Amino acid sequence: MDIGIFFLDFNRLADFFGQGALPIIGQVLAVGGWLVLAYLLFFAGFHLYEDLKQDLNTHEWKFILLAVDVPPLNVQTPKAVEQMFSHIAGAFSKPDLKDRLKDGYKQRWFSFEIISIEGYIQFLVWTEEAFRDLVEAAVYAQYPDAEITEVEDYTGGIPDSYPSATHDIWISDFGLAENSAYPIRSYREFEHAISKDTVLKDPMGTFLESFTRIGPGEQMWFQILLEPISNDWKEDAIKKIKEVIGEKSHPHLNLIDHTVSGLQKMLEGIGDQVFGRESVSGHDEDHSPPNQLQYLTPGMSKLVEAMEAKIGKLGFKTKIRGLYGARKEVFNPLRGVNALVGALTQYNIPSANSIVPTFAGKGSSKKSSRKKSLLMKAYKKRKIGAGGKPFVLNIEELATIWHFPMSHVKTPLVQKAASKQAEPPVGLPVERLLPALSAEEADAAAAAATVEAGKHKRFSTDSGEVIEYDDLF
Repeated sequence: MDIGIFFLDFNRLADFFGQGALPIIGQVLAVGGWLVLAYLLFFAGFHLYEDLKQDLNTHEWKFILLAVDVPPLNVQTPKAVEQMFSHIAGAFSKPDLKDRLKDGYKQRWFSFEIISIEGYIQFLVWTEEAFRDLVEAAVYAQYPDAEITEVEDYTGGIPDSYPSATHDIWISDFGLAENSAYPIRSYREFEHAISKDTVLKDPMGTFLESFTRIGPGEQMWFQILLEPISNDWKEDAIKKIKEVIGEKSHPHLNLIDHTVSGLQKMLEGIGDQVFGRESVSGHDEDHSPPNQLQYLTPGMSKLVEAMEAKIGKLGFKTKIRGLYGARKEVFNPLRGVNALVGALTQYNIPSANSIVPTFAGKGSSKKSSRKKSLLMKAYKKRKIGAGGKPFVLNIEELATIWHFPMSHVKTPLVQKAASKQAEPPVGLPVERLLPALSAEEADAAAAAATVEAGKHKRFSTDSGEVIEYDDLF
């Protein structure tokens, strides 16, 4: 077959593909296929070595779990936790090639958790020990009266592998129904005006109420894994915004495109001169608006504003994971699971984005049991890469989902700080420690102290005579 300057011989193609697999591979490698193979091997080897160095580096990390209690009279809005997350973002570091290959650098991440053990609720922060000061500074900066205590990991109370003889669980990773550029409902949208005052209908009240519904033998766990990231995620969000408003794309032309376009215009000009045609250059220019923003409905315009507001704040690579677990005799997923999923639906915006289960382990089939075991181990090790796909939330969205309840939230079993633990004032007199005495010296000192304490005391006898204590010795 003759195709322009090329000639395609189907008989030779049939002979080529009629060979065995090894001769075909050998001929492909001989004509340059080895370059592709070498690139793939180098790429795979590079990442394998990088993962090995990271494993050696992270093996030395020591993780701790911090319980955070705030005073009962908490008037701080979620804005305080938004600032706290902004402080935590200081852990981000962009490594160079040396850091990745020689030192095995890996970005640290955090886990902000809420748990309910038989209805008892606790707020927790899981972090590497090296970042304990960062976490405590971020909390104390917004909640000076908070109490932070290192505690043991609570996850040992439920087995790792399933099916289990004693327990059953429902566990799931949660993700976004739409692209990360679309926002979820912010705590600002829970504010409503009563007369002249603006009151926040704290969404944490609904969330924590679902955690108090469980009883003996039941547990509910909730964690938000956060990894600080660069601002590169905003570029993808901007592309999505342009897509929503119908902005025209202007691809960058390369040198070949410029050359072909120039030759085409030159030939058109020569043809116009030879055949006496009227030049049509410029008549096909596009005078339409650069986007369709002026034609958007009020709802779509509001959505675009919300998308632009989202990229105006810091973002984190995020993974949300929830669990309801109990002993088999009291396991009731209709109560625990529905309460957890229902509490998360309050953050959904039907016209924008929603938080939905994306990778769930439920039921008793072999496939479900494997998912349960996988997600349970990922929960206990706080793995952000296992299970469902991570996504991006900004600090305002994160503070909406995870924040300390305000004082008007009546959740009785939330652990709260009783009082402020203050440092002693500077210059307070301190008792000097005396050197230790022998037994004989201690007895003699005690006898002398007794005599000294009784000197110059006066008392009356039965006859009314006043006697000095010293007269007795």
